Amino acid sequence: MGQNVGVRPRKEPYVSASITVIRPDARETRTFETTTTGLDVFGDDRTVVAMRVDGEILDLHRELPDGSEVAPVLVSEPDGLYILRHSAAHVAAQAVQNLRADAKLGIGPPVVDGFYYDFLTEPLTPEDLKALEKDMGRIVKERQRFVRRVVGDDEARVELASEPFKVELIGLKGNSGDAEGASVEVGAGELTIYDNVKRDGTVAWKDLCRGPHVPHTGYLGNGWALTRTAAAYWRGDQANAQLQRLYGTAWASKEDLAAYKHRLEEAAKRDHRKLGTELDLFSFHELVGSGLPLFHPRGGIIKRAMEDYVRQAHIDNGFDYVGTPHIAKEDLFYTSGHLPYYADGMFPALLEDAERDEQGNVVKGGQAYRLKAMNCPMHNLIFDARGRSYRELPLRFFEFGTVYRDEKSGVVQGLTRVRSITQDDSHSYCAKEQAPDEVRHLLKFILGLLNDFGLTDVALEVSTRDEDGKKKDKFIGSDEQWSEATAILEGIAHESGLPVVPDPGGAAYYGPKISIQAKDAIGRTWQMSTIQYDFNQPERFGLEYVASDGTRQRPVMIHSAKFGSIERFMGVLIEHYAGAFPAWLSPVQVIAVPVAEAFNEYMGAVVQELRDAGVRVAFDDGHDRFGKKIRNAAKEKAPFILIAGGEDVEAGAVSFRFRDGSQRNQVPVADAIADIVAWIEARRNDSPTADEGAGAED
Repeated sequence: MGQNVGVRPRKEPYVSASITVIRPDARETRTFETTTTGLDVFGDDRTVVAMRVDGEILDLHRELPDGSEVAPVLVSEPDGLYILRHSAAHVAAQAVQNLRADAKLGIGPPVVDGFYYDFLTEPLTPEDLKALEKDMGRIVKERQRFVRRVVGDDEARVELASEPFKVELIGLKGNSGDAEGASVEVGAGELTIYDNVKRDGTVAWKDLCRGPHVPHTGYLGNGWALTRTAAAYWRGDQANAQLQRLYGTAWASKEDLAAYKHRLEEAAKRDHRKLGTELDLFSFHELVGSGLPLFHPRGGIIKRAMEDYVRQAHIDNGFDYVGTPHIAKEDLFYTSGHLPYYADGMFPALLEDAERDEQGNVVKGGQAYRLKAMNCPMHNLIFDARGRSYRELPLRFFEFGTVYRDEKSGVVQGLTRVRSITQDDSHSYCAKEQAPDEVRHLLKFILGLLNDFGLTDVALEVSTRDEDGKKKDKFIGSDEQWSEATAILEGIAHESGLPVVPDPGGAAYYGPKISIQAKDAIGRTWQMSTIQYDFNQPERFGLEYVASDGTRQRPVMIHSAKFGSIERFMGVLIEHYAGAFPAWLSPVQVIAVPVAEAFNEYMGAVVQELRDAGVRVAFDDGHDRFGKKIRNAAKEKAPFILIAGGEDVEAGAVSFRFRDGSQRNQVPVADAIADIVAWIEARRNDSPTADEGAGAED
């Protein structure tokens, strides 16, 4: 890799080039007398990492035709961070091959909050990571230029002959969607190689890549780091070679990197799997299976509180409660279209009702049943159980339906990705002209629910059909149906005034959807509730209603899940509140701690009064010293700790200790109980304190 990069012949310079520069706050047309690149337009502004030329994102060193409209891609925006992270992946890969010359390159795409690169090599050690970071720092300081070259397929195969995985990717050109992460390497257009070029013109390293990249490695600054290693498989297939995956992260600044590391530390503290064990909420057991949670009594309290809330909320919003079985004949899911379109997400068929002779031999084949992966097909049968009139519409069905998804063991994660999913699943059947208002109704319902549980920073993601033709066969329905349904959801999403994020290709096979994205207390985004427009299942099931003119019409079906998955929603809440739930939702609302054994009887009477008032109380009347009891109570994360000592008993009072460590002393028992009950009934999502909360002075 020590060869010099020859200077490619340049096009004849322009007599003049008129370039329109578009910025968020201005639009300016400038004239350049010579051949012009993005670097000529934006200079050495390190906040600009690439450019949009007539809408296409390109490297800054690319030449600009006369009459171009060019806008900066800032490192602070998602596209800019993507480019920065992909460039960091190249630097990491160069460092790996400097350390291990025989390491073979896999792929190195940007991912959420960072990047990874795969290699065929021996496992990387912690000492290797330190050496790699040191070498990456050297490469960054060298300000190696990312130089793009267009190559032919055969030329690329010869040049990259020592990289077998790259050669394989060349053969996937135009079909790179079949390879995990391969779209960053090859696409349907021309092949390109990026050279990392030193200041003396020698090539330090190169990689097959579509780009774009930052102008040089110096743009990475000191806002990057390597994070961990893991095993991976080539193209995500366990039948292929096992590789070593190197993960890293890159940000616009050192301060952004520090903030990211702080979020990781906070996330580790809030990990719902860890807190689920510490707070005795749920567990998993190998005898039950991966992704199948067992809710303990305290977790059951939270689950029941969530169910009680959402059941009443559905009734208040005009829904009728229904119930359906956990399994059904396979034919049902062929009718609905889930087979074959959703087959990968369903468990294999169960064969039942087979007839056998006296020797146990099957003489008549059994009926295939499936664990249900969704409730909607059975709700359709309830709708179709009798004739329906337009006067009944919109007709809304709601169910706590447990469904089963065949999530792979490497994907399941605590409560946030499970195989047994309890959905607050609902389906609205309405006339086509009623559909927009029904979507608005459902969106208002969902936003109110999220607000009630303390998730107030939300955005809407609109998932639509893949329109480029490559994956169009994964969606059913006519172009007209998709266009009409998509327009309705997009229009309502935008009229909400909330941020709207497009998700092309992310629709369900039967129609577009709105997903509500909520940020938690440390700024992470979670996909929560969904609203899905379905014009296909009513047709597949032959659903009809009698319209006002006596004709039979096809209803529109709108799916909505407010929690989405109760298990997932609970996992998000545990992390959002770091296990310190609001008083109304907390499995233990009060922990009662007498200062000494002599005060057990007095505190026991207070505990009984609280229980009579419907408060969930834990009474620590054990033999531990008082200080240890207080420490234990703090670990339980209850919103209220009540203390009773000699002065409290004499005054007929109790003292409060709150989560923030503040205290309120000698509050009359009757007042204390009334204030605790009032706080719980107010369903506030903040934590009480000595300044504001039960026992606080007016």
